[in-house]
Amino acid sequence: MRPFSYERAADASQAVRSAAGQPEPIPTLAPIQFVAGGTTMLDLMKLDVMRPRKLVDLLDLGARYGHVRYDDVHGLQLGAMARMQAVVDDPTVNRLYPVIAQSLSLAASVQLRNMATLGGNVLQRSRCNYFRNTDWAACNKRDPGSGCSAIDGVNRKHAVLGVSERCISTYPGDFAQALVALGAKVDLLGPAGPRSIAFDALHRDATEPHNETILRPGELIVAFNVPPGPWTRRSLYLKVRDRESYEFALASAAVALHLQGDRVIESRVALGGVAYRPWRSTEAEAALLGHELNEQTAATAADAAFAGAVTHGGNAFKTALGRRTLIRALLEARSMGAA
Repeated sequence: MRPFSYERAADASQAVRSAAGQPEPIPTLAPIQFVAGGTTMLDLMKLDVMRPRKLVDLLDLGARYGHVRYDDVHGLQLGAMARMQAVVDDPTVNRLYPVIAQSLSLAASVQLRNMATLGGNVLQRSRCNYFRNTDWAACNKRDPGSGCSAIDGVNRKHAVLGVSERCISTYPGDFAQALVALGAKVDLLGPAGPRSIAFDALHRDATEPHNETILRPGELIVAFNVPPGPWTRRSLYLKVRDRESYEFALASAAVALHLQGDRVIESRVALGGVAYRPWRSTEAEAALLGHELNEQTAATAADAAFAGAVTHGGNAFKTALGRRTLIRALLEARSMGAA
C-alpha cells in the first residue's frame, strides 16, 4: 500500500470542502477519496488498484446520515451512513420492503455488513480479476484506452447485458438492484450544493469504463429515498451463486409486484450478476403488464429481459441462468401475500 494522509471530517460540509477542487475530473481516480466502512477501498489500495494520496473519513457523519425512517407519504428514507446489517435487522424494512432487507442480507458476511455502509455499498467497484490484478496491463477501468483483457480471457462471471467492446465486467452489488427496481432516488451533497437524482441515473454505461458514476469531484451520497407503492410488500431478491454464503451473484433478480388476483397491474424488475451496471428490465415489465402471471408469462418476460444479451465464451451460460432466475423470482413473488 502506498503512503497516504488521513483526515476525519466532523460533518458533511467539512468532508465536501476537503475533497473539493481536485484536478482529476473522474471521481474514482481522484487523489482524495472518501472512506466510510472501508471494506472496499482498503482492499483496492492494498492491491494498488486505487492510489489516493488522502483519505477523508466519514465516520462522524453517522449521527446525521445513519437513519432508517419510514412514513406513508414519503416511503423509506435510508441514510447513506446506515450500516448494512442495521437495515437487514429493521422490522419495518422487512415488513414493507422485503426486497431491500433480502438484498442486503445476502451480501458479504455479518462482520462486513456490521462495518459497511449503504453509500459505500452502492459504489463498490468491479470484482473483475483483470481490474483487480495490476499485472494485467489491458483494463479500461484502470487505464482508459488500454483494452479489455476479459473479452478474450477468463470471463465466466462477467456481464452479458449493457456491455461494450470496452468492458464486460459485472456490477457486483445486490442492494443496488433493489433500489433500481423500486425507483429510488439518491440525495447528493457536493461543492455546488445538494441535489437529488434517480438512483438509476447514478451509474454510467460501459462506453467509458473508467468513469463509473455521475458523481462530481468532492460529491458524496448522503441518503436514499424509496417511494411507497402497492408493490413494495410483494417483493423479493433471489440470488444464485457458486456457494451459499459470502459470494457474488452469477445471476440475481429483484422483483416487486402489484397484482389483482394473478393479473399484473404493475411490476418492477431488476437484474444482477449479469449486467454491467444495476439493471432495470423495462422489457420484462412491459411483457408482464396486464397479463396473468404464470410460468408461461414469466418465461416470456425473461425472454424479453435477455433478448439483447451479448456473450463471450465462458459466460454464455448466464443467459439461460438469468432467465431461470427471473422466472423463479416472479413465481415466488406471486405466492407472497401483499398485506
